[in-house]
Amino acid sequence: MRTNFKIAAAVAVAAALALTGCSSGGSGSGGSSGGTGDEPFKVIAFTSGNQTPVGAWWVKAVTAKAAELGWDLTMIQGDFDFQKMNPAVESAIGQGADVILDGYTDVSSIGSIVSAAKDADIPIFSMDAGTEATDAFVTNITTNQQQIVDKTVDAIDTSIGSLKGKTVMVIGHDPHAGIRLRSALAVKAFEAAGATVVGGAPQQVTNPATGRTEALNFVSDYLSANPDGLDAVWAGWDDAALGAAQGLSEGGSSAPVTGVDALAETLASIEAGGNMLGTIDQPWPKVLDMLVTDVQAYQKDGAMPAENFVAVDVTLVNKDNAAQTTPSDKL
Repeated sequence: MRTNFKIAAAVAVAAALALTGCSSGGSGSGGSSGGTGDEPFKVIAFTSGNQTPVGAWWVKAVTAKAAELGWDLTMIQGDFDFQKMNPAVESAIGQGADVILDGYTDVSSIGSIVSAAKDADIPIFSMDAGTEATDAFVTNITTNQQQIVDKTVDAIDTSIGSLKGKTVMVIGHDPHAGIRLRSALAVKAFEAAGATVVGGAPQQVTNPATGRTEALNFVSDYLSANPDGLDAVWAGWDDAALGAAQGLSEGGSSAPVTGVDALAETLASIEAGGNMLGTIDQPWPKVLDMLVTDVQAYQKDGAMPAENFVAVDVTLVNKDNAAQTTPSDKL
């Protein structure tokens, strides 16, 4: 299914290569469908989130898989800069490929890449690239957001003896599709259980880089105005959860906090006791293995995945299993 195009300008190629983390140096032209014959299977992989621990792991893991399987890989790392990343990926598409891999880049941010891939008849296989089915990808394998909410809300409910009549803060970040969905689901779950959610909506962190400080301030400011008025905090990711836990501790509150990510620092905090009650382990190595299996099936005979959206089970991490959990930033 590889389609070959001539690049209109050498500058575009240079821009793509400037953002390339690794490439095995294939010519990107000629060859038959599925990389059969003398030419290797040509793969373009890209992620906007390579500066996060999980995104950095993905770059290394995909590169290692490509070397193991003999793929001709072009890896493009976006550094959250879509104005640079998207044209670089489009330029790589113009050189020809058999498949495209998207890791941790939401479909809403890559419309031009999706259009270029469709025009070139190159399928995109993705992981954690949105929270619902879309025809932009032949598959998107991610984690079950409803399950994340169910497990964390239930843990808080058990910890404080019932949510009915309690006050809970939910901390989110709407620009991230997964956090946006699960924080909205968390608000619904808490309210359905009889709890009051502070402000009736998630407290919105404006910048992930300052998320811990913003979450700490949300909690500290609320406790200053409402001493002993906060029964729990639910955060959509661990860095914010750690900030919330710090704010509670400094404010003399024993209210529990849950997060999502299973960072090493979070696991240590859970084991130590205190405000950090639990987090969610998302099995990214398993998800990548599932994605690679789908790509290999396509490479073999052009078979497409049976489902274009797959939600994988997650695990609640608490004091009972924190020591046995591999931190997501140590993959």
